[in-house]
Amino acid sequence: MRRLLLTLGLGLGLGLGLGLWLPAQAASVQDLLRPLQRAHESVLGVRSIAIEDAPSVASLGANREGSGVVIGVDGLVVTVGYLVLEAQQVELIDDQDRRWPARVVAYDVATGLALLKPLTPMQKPAVPLGDSLDHPQEQPMMMVSGGPQGEVGWTELIARRSYSGSWEYHIEGALYVAPARTDHSGAGLFNQAGELLGIGSLVVPLVGNQTRPRQNVNVFVPVDLLRSALKDMREQGRSAASHRAWLGMHCTETVSGLRVIRINDDSPADVAGLVAGDRVERIDGRPVRALGDLWQALWSGGPAERTVVLDIVRDGERMSVPVYTVDRMKVLKRPEGV
Repeated sequence: MRRLLLTLGLGLGLGLGLGLWLPAQAASVQDLLRPLQRAHESVLGVRSIAIEDAPSVASLGANREGSGVVIGVDGLVVTVGYLVLEAQQVELIDDQDRRWPARVVAYDVATGLALLKPLTPMQKPAVPLGDSLDHPQEQPMMMVSGGPQGEVGWTELIARRSYSGSWEYHIEGALYVAPARTDHSGAGLFNQAGELLGIGSLVVPLVGNQTRPRQNVNVFVPVDLLRSALKDMREQGRSAASHRAWLGMHCTETVSGLRVIRINDDSPADVAGLVAGDRVERIDGRPVRALGDLWQALWSGGPAERTVVLDIVRDGERMSVPVYTVDRMKVLKRPEGV
């Protein structure tokens, strides 16, 4: 079915814009088809079950499904981290519903990516890592999800810019693509050479500019971030940047400033007495009005475990709240024996 979808998609894509898709070095449509076929065969379904009492179950659920992309000849798979965060069991699934048990090789807080390794051999092609900065914005991309229900479709790059999440997350150079799809979690984003450009993360509502109507888009983690972290992730299970201060505080940007919307139970923010509704104005005396400002100031201000001071407004009253941060990697639950 996926092979049929790919063929139909290629026909449509080439019919609408052959000049954009057929590179000068490709002698024929078949030259274009081969790397894209390899790309779509490299994408697998990912299913995981979280540790029963893992804190992430409250927001992500215990049973999670998405996709991952084979990037190593040893079967190494990259996926979006939240699919396997605090996972007890993980399996990889191809479009014929064949399954391989897998283990989490790395979970990287800094990039939001994870690496998986099948526990038994599987013969799946590995794709090369591309360079998202080299991809022309006007040239279509291929988005592929995995598993028996996986789909292949064309998508378009809308923007490259930083992305900040409410959950203490920030990356540079995120890829915003449209039209948005709901099977984005861990999906692969490929260029015309079948090179991996990004890993799907989430849907962002109503993004647009002066020349484009507002629309829902998918945000992809650029593979450029993976390339710089890959060695550490393989050897250490995370990049050095993943050892960073954590508050356990979720915030959102409003017209009046940064508002706390949720506090993780037993987190540093919870212990310090912060509550939903607090408005954060400064961290260690540094004014912050955007999520990216707050998170980057938190991570760059010193060791992962230290006291920071948040200046907040609560019910019209200003106050300073000291918070002793912890290393995020130390509070993640792991399966027994890991």
